[in-house]
Amino acid sequence: MTKEPLWSPSPQRIAEAQITTYRAWLKQHKGLHFDHYEALWQWSTEEFEAFWESIWEYGEVISHHPYQRVVNQQEMPGVSWFEGATLNFAENILAPGTQAESVNAPAIVAESETRPRVEVSWQSLLEQTGALTASLKQLGLELGDRAVAYLPNIPETAVALLSVSSCGAIWSVASPDMGIGSVLDRFHQLEPKILFTIDGYRYKGKDYDRREVVVDLVKQLPSVETVIFIPYLHASNELDLSSVRKGKPPPVVSYAEIISTPAKPDFTPVPFAHPLWIVYSSGTTGMPKAIIHSHGGTILQSIKHTRLHFDVGPSDRYFWFSSTGWIMWNNVITTLISGATILLFDGNPGYPDLNTLWRYAEREKTTFYGISATFISLCRKAGITPGASFDLSSLRTVGSTGSPLSEEGYRWIYEKVHPDVLLLSVSGGTDPAAGFLSACPILPVYAGEMSCRELGVATYVYDDNGKPVMDEVGELVMTKPIPSMPIGFWGDPDGQRYYESYFNTFPGVWRHGDWLQLIPNPEAVGGIIFGRSDATINRHGIRMGTGEIYRVVESFPEVADSLVVDLEYLGQPSYLALFVVLTDPEAAPASSAEVSGKASTTEKPSLSDTGMPETLRSGIMNKIRTNLSARHAPDEIFAIQAVPYTITGKKMEVPIKKILLGKCAATSANRDSMGNPESIDWFVEFARGRNS
Repeated sequence: MTKEPLWSPSPQRIAEAQITTYRAWLKQHKGLHFDHYEALWQWSTEEFEAFWESIWEYGEVISHHPYQRVVNQQEMPGVSWFEGATLNFAENILAPGTQAESVNAPAIVAESETRPRVEVSWQSLLEQTGALTASLKQLGLELGDRAVAYLPNIPETAVALLSVSSCGAIWSVASPDMGIGSVLDRFHQLEPKILFTIDGYRYKGKDYDRREVVVDLVKQLPSVETVIFIPYLHASNELDLSSVRKGKPPPVVSYAEIISTPAKPDFTPVPFAHPLWIVYSSGTTGMPKAIIHSHGGTILQSIKHTRLHFDVGPSDRYFWFSSTGWIMWNNVITTLISGATILLFDGNPGYPDLNTLWRYAEREKTTFYGISATFISLCRKAGITPGASFDLSSLRTVGSTGSPLSEEGYRWIYEKVHPDVLLLSVSGGTDPAAGFLSACPILPVYAGEMSCRELGVATYVYDDNGKPVMDEVGELVMTKPIPSMPIGFWGDPDGQRYYESYFNTFPGVWRHGDWLQLIPNPEAVGGIIFGRSDATINRHGIRMGTGEIYRVVESFPEVADSLVVDLEYLGQPSYLALFVVLTDPEAAPASSAEVSGKASTTEKPSLSDTGMPETLRSGIMNKIRTNLSARHAPDEIFAIQAVPYTITGKKMEVPIKKILLGKCAATSANRDSMGNPESIDWFVEFARGRNS
C-alpha cells in the first residue's frame, strides 16, 4: 500500500528553498547535478571531503589563514579537519549583523516570566559583544581559559558566549534550575577563571533565589578569579561573597557596568579545531562527560543544518524552546549565522496555561517554531487548538526534538496548528552536535517519520552482528566522520573514555545509543527513533547519566544499592523507575507481587504500594530535585532484594530496560554472564505485571 504524505512542499516552496539554491550552486561551480535528495545525500557521505569543502565555500566562511587540506583521514577517531585554517566562531556568527541593511534590525527578542520583553538590534549585539570582550581581556581571560555561566535563556547569556569565544577562551553553561551537585559535577572539572551568574529566576510564577547556591559554587570553585553578576530576580546590583575563602572572595563585577562602553568586536583567530565550548552528556557511571566541540566544526554544521535543512534566512524569526542546559540552546544562538532574528523565552511553557508559547508565537510573528515532542503531546492531550485560537499565519516550519514524536503528534500539528508547514522532526545528539535524521523543505512529511538522513552524516542501522540493515530496528551508527564531532573530552588526555563512549561496540564506527529503523521512501530514506538503547536518561531535554542519580540515592544510609531506568518508547510518555535495595534486608519484598500487596501483578503498583518507607521515598525525591534536577525525579520508587550485576560488576541497566519494555528476558539478559542471575527474576515478574 502506498503511503500518503501528511504534507508535500509546493512548487514555490521548493523553488525558494535554500537547498535548491545550493544544488544550483553545485551545478554551476562544481559541475555536479543531483536529480533528488537521496542522490545528494549519497554524494555528501561517500565524497564527504568534497561535500564539506563545498559547505565552506558556499557558506563563505570567514578565515584568517587558508586550510592546507580538508581532512587527514577517514578512520574514526583521530580525524583532523581543515588543518592550517584560522577563524573565529563569534566572527562568523555575527557576520550578518555587519551588513548595512541589518544594523537596526532585531538580532534577539527575549521574553521571560522574570522581566518584560527586550529587543536587541544587530548593532547593539555587536557593541555589547565588543565591550564585554574587551572587559574579559582586561580581567585576564586568555586563549584556552575557561569561563562558565550559571545563567538562564536571556540575551546576556548569548552575549557572554559570543564574547568568551571572541577571546579564544572556552565556554560552558548550566541552567539555574539545576541543583548545586549537578553544576559542580560539570564545572569543577574545568577549573574556570570567570563565573557569570544571576541571583535567581521566576518559574511557574514562583521566585527561586539562587544567591546561596552561587556562594556555594564560588566556595567550591577555587579557580574562579572574577564573578560577573547579572541581577535578574532582584533589583539589587550587589552579590555578597564575604563568606567565601576566609574573607578573600573573588571580586564581583557588574555585567551592566562592563558592557556600558560600546566597542567594536575584537575576534581572536584560532585553529579550526580550537575548543569552543564544553557541553555534557553522561554515561552510566562516573562524572558527566565534558564534551569539547570546536570553532570550525560548529561553524560548518551551523551553516549546513540552518540553511539546507531548517531553511532559515534573514527574513525568519526563529524560536526553539530550550533551557541553557541543553544543546538546543547552543543551536538557537548559532542560528544567528543565517541573519535571522532569534526569539528567546525563559520560563515555564505551561504557565499560566499551555497556550503561553502559542501566544508568544502570535505576538512575535514566528516563522520557525521549535518545541519538544513532550510539549506537543501535552497540548494534544489537553485538547487545545492553537491554529484556531491564534494567528499563526506566519509559521513556515514547526520543529520537534527531545524524544520521538508519535504519529498522533504529527497529525495534531497539521490538524490543530497549521495545515501548510514543514514539520521538522529531528534526531541528533549533544555528543556530535549534529542531526542524524532531519527534514528538508523539498521533501514530503509522513506521519511518525523523520524525512531524511542529514546531509554529510552517514547514518545507518546495524544489527547485533554489526551488519547494516534497512527497514528493521537496530543500533543507530555513523560510519563516516563529520567536522562537528567532539575533538575530545575534558580530562581525558589519552582519549580512552572518548573511544569507549562511541567506538567500543563497532570499532571505527560511531555508535550513538539510539534504536533506529530506516525506512526507504520514494524521495529519500527516512526513519523512526525508538528511544535510547543505552542507559543515558533524557528527560524533557536534559540528559543525565544514571551515575549522577546513583550518587544522590546511595548517599542515604538506608539505601544499600540502586538501579534506575527510563522506559521511554515511541508513543509512550517517559516513565522513570528507580529500584532501591534497602540496608535492612527484612524491609524489602521478595517478589513484585509483594510490592503491589496483591496476589497478582496484573495491576501497576502505586507509590504507596512499592515497599518503600514513606519518609525515605520523600527524602530521595526531594534530594534528587534539589541536587540534580526536578525533571529527573523518578515517577515511582520500588524496594527490591538485589540489583542485577554482570560478572565484571556492572549494573545491568540496558538489559533491565529491555525486559521492562516487554522484550524477551532470555535474549535481553545472559544469565551466564551475571554475578547474581537470580536477581533478574524479580524484574521478569514485575514486567509481566506491568505490561499485561
